[in-house]
Amino acid sequence: MGAEWRRAVAAELAAAGAKTGLKRTLLSLTLFGFAFGQVEAAVVVYLRTIAQPFRAHLGLPIGDPLPLFDPAQLGETQRLMYIELGREAGTLLMLAAAAGGAASRNLRTWAAAFALVFGVWDLSFYFWLWAMIRWPPSLGTWDLLFLLPVPWAAPVAAPIIVAASLAVGGAITLARDPQTAPKTAWALLLGGAVALLVAFMWDWRHWIAGGMPRGFPWLIFGAGELLGLSGFALGVRRQRSPVSAATAN
Repeated sequence: MGAEWRRAVAAELAAAGAKTGLKRTLLSLTLFGFAFGQVEAAVVVYLRTIAQPFRAHLGLPIGDPLPLFDPAQLGETQRLMYIELGREAGTLLMLAAAAGGAASRNLRTWAAAFALVFGVWDLSFYFWLWAMIRWPPSLGTWDLLFLLPVPWAAPVAAPIIVAASLAVGGAITLARDPQTAPKTAWALLLGGAVALLVAFMWDWRHWIAGGMPRGFPWLIFGAGELLGLSGFALGVRRQRSPVSAATAN
């Protein structure tokens, strides 16, 4: 009887500890992503302010990132383009490091943490950008998402859908017992990621040439979202939360 009571108490303590640790992880990743999104939005405001004279001189819209201009037209300030490429790479490394620091028990928990912090960061970025300069005016407004390895662009609705999916999916996955996800789930997630990247980079040659957006491949984008959501559902379908797992042991 005493042994059973001690096991029950230990299980309750483990459950409480798991719940507290989960809350701390989710809160820290969410706060980091939200604050980093504000920093990213501020940087973009500065970059757009710097670019305004060049875009006005070339007869391009000064309030939107597209169409692109030839970096060679920057003259001596062309180095700013390479600094921006380095900043983008550094941003991804910071998000990856934050995910690893908060949840690095295995590849699955790291990927879930990265998805959460990346999604919150991207959603926060658009929130702060709108709060600062009232941009974008609508979800159909085109945005330049990344420059590495080639330009990514899409209507704002597309990255917001992906960011929301990542944030919610990452949070739910972290709340589950850290078991190994089946290979099929990883394959579906990878396939979805590839399809989404193809959609975002679909017309990059046209954009580099200075062309205006001429349509977004929503079918490819939708297929990528569907594959990703299917992989997520398969990966977490039979896994328990840390709290229920601790109570059951």
